[in-house]
Amino acid sequence: MWYTYLSQLPSYYTILAAFNDFEVEALQQVDDAIWVAQKANSAIKSDWEDATPLMKELEFKPKLLMFKSWLWAFATVSSRTLHIAWDEAGCLCPVGDLFNYAAPDDTSFEEENIAEVERLTDGGYEDCNGYCLYARTNYKKGEQVLLGYGTYTNLELLEHYGFLLSENPNEKTFIQLDVDICSTGAWPKDSLYIHPNGHPSFALLCALRLWATPANHKKAVSHQIYSGSMLSTENEMEIMKWLINKCEGALQQLPTTVEFDESLLIFLCKIQSSTNCKTDVKQSGFEQEFAAFLRFHRFELDCSDNGQLPARLLRSLERWKLAVQWRFNYKKTLKKCVSYCESLVHELALHLNQQ
Repeated sequence: MWYTYLSQLPSYYTILAAFNDFEVEALQQVDDAIWVAQKANSAIKSDWEDATPLMKELEFKPKLLMFKSWLWAFATVSSRTLHIAWDEAGCLCPVGDLFNYAAPDDTSFEEENIAEVERLTDGGYEDCNGYCLYARTNYKKGEQVLLGYGTYTNLELLEHYGFLLSENPNEKTFIQLDVDICSTGAWPKDSLYIHPNGHPSFALLCALRLWATPANHKKAVSHQIYSGSMLSTENEMEIMKWLINKCEGALQQLPTTVEFDESLLIFLCKIQSSTNCKTDVKQSGFEQEFAAFLRFHRFELDCSDNGQLPARLLRSLERWKLAVQWRFNYKKTLKKCVSYCESLVHELALHLNQQ
């Protein structure tokens, strides 16, 4: 059974550590994403270099000593193993490997009598000496059964599993914050983010309210802020306008727009299944972007290249598409935040005028 299972594992993966320089750059100038991608790649190369002497001592075949082989093995462990308490690497579980991911949320369990409804994952190694999997809903015959691996942002899903979700309830969009905002209050930095619907997180909202309060008043109103209450119409308008400027500034610094990225995604999906690549590229309006992709891979499309792209380019194309999809979602959230804040400023202004 194990040979059959292992022989059917993917020949390549799309986790962040597998991204080349072109694909990492496609994440654009979003510091968090670039840093995570570079850190993942650097860490795996360091591990490979450290392990190579031992692998040589154990007389591994030359093919298995290559970085490409190490990357494949690392990605297999990272993206396919299930958690067990006694080993950080986890375990391979062919049955658990069948399920696609479903992001957990507060309404995941429909049955009241399911034990441990608070669990954030749908499986675990239990006292029965077996790996138990739980259904979060009543599935009908023919429906796809989904498995929750835990709570992940899209960047974390991309880092560990090589995919992301168009709609992820656990997504967090971070913006560049001034040091004095981050140091205001006791909120952890990773709690200061924007929700997928564009609303600032509770901690970010509280931190901004406190930051916008005059220093000599902060102590007196801190209890009100920590409870989540709005201090005043003026204070709320100030932080909403600040968020608008911050999000718009972040969007303007990026080299492409949401609309451009959306069109690029459609083009990349088309090229993945294209049987007339050269013609489709010419008709797309993305000749410049695709030319940069081909230059990176030192590949040229000549008159005879009207078929599908080579396998190695299709693999890179898939990772390129994931990078574009991630930045597209990032920009969408920033735009939603701008819309939300503008709407709130308008409502607050009306309320102020009526006073």
